[in-house]
Amino acid sequence: MARRHLLLPLLALAFSVSLAAPQGLGDVAAFIDGASHRYLRHQQHDQQASSMSLDEVSAAVSVLLGFAPPASLPALSSSKLNKVLLPNPFDRPRAVFLMQLDGSHASVDSFISEAGTIFRTRIDGAKNLATGLTDKDELIVIHSDESLAVQDNDLTNLANWLEGSYQKADGKLKIPLESGNSLTLFISKEADLEFASSLISLLKTIKRSIQVHEDFSGGIVSPAELLVCHFTGIKALEDEYGSAEIVKQGAEVVRTALSKAFDLLQGAYRGKIVGLVISAKEASTSLASIIDAPSSMHISRRLEEASRTNAAASIAAIYLVRLSLAWITGIILLVSTLIGVCLLMNMPLTRDTLLYSNVKID
Repeated sequence: MARRHLLLPLLALAFSVSLAAPQGLGDVAAFIDGASHRYLRHQQHDQQASSMSLDEVSAAVSVLLGFAPPASLPALSSSKLNKVLLPNPFDRPRAVFLMQLDGSHASVDSFISEAGTIFRTRIDGAKNLATGLTDKDELIVIHSDESLAVQDNDLTNLANWLEGSYQKADGKLKIPLESGNSLTLFISKEADLEFASSLISLLKTIKRSIQVHEDFSGGIVSPAELLVCHFTGIKALEDEYGSAEIVKQGAEVVRTALSKAFDLLQGAYRGKIVGLVISAKEASTSLASIIDAPSSMHISRRLEEASRTNAAASIAAIYLVRLSLAWITGIILLVSTLIGVCLLMNMPLTRDTLLYSNVKID
């Protein structure tokens, strides 16, 4: 519980910082360390206005995943990575939770970054370099499902996760806020449904990632893991309601959901994971550039094939065990039958007192 109390204000601060890009300064990225394990450097006050290109942010993600940065990365960019990441190359989390939030930009003046917990930077410049990943790199990329079909049980699970309630008859989803009020969403409205769908997609992605991590833990293949979530719910509320109170309440709910999600990941990964929250003005431009790599599809397919091979091997092993048991049982029955026949054929001709116990013998 103590670790959770540390993570909640940390993620709330990171979420606020990630949404804090002025309209003219482009996207903002915030790297987040867990409470139990540090992978990021302390950010100095003179680094608060620092900026990184998409190439540099992508290279930082590659290093956190345990891979070398691109060989073509300039020396200046390498020095920027050294300002963000701790220098130990043998201690990398090999897991990154990457979340992009569209919309809801505010001023950065009211937020102060805590040293050693969050490294905030602006994202400037286009992406020109490759990520440095190759087909030999073992990487799992888990994407959120943006075309999710929302079911009533999904809304119920979401309400339980956020300690709220869902009324199926009215199509009303109520989520409590820290301020004491509550956010009320009507699923019949398109914007409200998209906001709820984004939250459900986040929850399902986190659960699926934890399951994949558990499946590969202790196995022969130990790949790096990149969790990618694209949250468009706040932008949907902005497009529908402008700057109304419901947008601020939605941002507060997302802050809580992000805190809970990262807390679940920290527990499942035992602190060996780093979060990266990106606030983007334009939909998906930053996210697509950072995770895009010429070999990323091959990497995912290779591990998927490996997973299928492991599953096939498990099924084959089960089939072999069952087949062996069937043969052994059959052989035992056959031998027992033969022994019984031999014993019957070699029985003495005299009457057995046990067989003929009720018969009077002369």
